[in-house]
Amino acid sequence: MRQFDLSPLYRSTVGFDRILSLLDQVAGAGSDGAAAYPPYNIERTGENAYRITVAVAGFGEEDLSIEIKENALLIRGSKEGKGGLEPKAEILYQGIAARAFERRFQLAEHVEVTGASLRNGLLHVELVRQIPEAQKPRRIQIGGAKVVEASRQAA
Repeated sequence: MRQFDLSPLYRSTVGFDRILSLLDQVAGAGSDGAAAYPPYNIERTGENAYRITVAVAGFGEEDLSIEIKENALLIRGSKEGKGGLEPKAEILYQGIAARAFERRFQLAEHVEVTGASLRNGLLHVELVRQIPEAQKPRRIQIGGAKVVEASRQAA
């Protein structure tokens, strides 16, 4: 993959440092094989609703953690030893990867996690974008100071 040098943009822009940092992160992701594990999907389930689905076969709820910090969603999985509760079997072939992982997703402003569920080896994380009323589009009538709400505009 080609590497892009974004340093000239850092020198000539003001206030876009967060966007440029995100571009650096995206350009660096996928450069090693570990970045592909575990596989995931990002779906749009509604106008302002999204779902991230991560394939976590072999992991239970106690092996997974979901954390949000500074507009980043962090999903971690780690198979800890159970302290001898289950007898160890001799594995002849291991095709199901159970290695520890950390998957990070950058969230846009006003995107919040509304829930998570684990079904059939798939971790589903539900997200919704809630735009504050002050940032929603408004229509202003010409010739008056009356503001028309966006919901009436569509009618």
